[in-house]
Amino acid sequence: HVQLVESGGGSVQAGGNLRLSCTASGFTVDDSTMGWYREAPGNECELVSFISSDGSTYYTDSVKGRFTISQDNVKSAVYLQMNSLKPEDTALYYCAADYLALEWVEYISSCYWGQGTQVTVS
Repeated sequence: HVQLVESGGGSVQAGGNLRLSCTASGFTVDDSTMGWYREAPGNECELVSFISSDGSTYYTDSVKGRFTISQDNVKSAVYLQMNSLKPEDTALYYCAADYLALEWVEYISSCYWGQGTQVTVS
């Protein structure tokens, strides 16, 4: 069945780095836009970044220059390298793909589709 499994979250001090991983199964990532949303307590679910099947990328303004998204089609995986982390990056991070039909909108009321991986920056 179709599944996205996130990993790599953790607790770091401001200025630190983390690398999130998402492994996909049940569909071909080569043909899908893949990306990441995040949700902090009391906030909406926010689009952080995505990478299209043609390799083009999107980043929300607050992470530009600090986060890098990449994809490994052989491993059916997508990664989010997060550098120079700030306390405001603290959130649950959720992997996303085209099959979720999110249309890659900037904000959703909640990230309802998975368990996410927690990133805490202090």
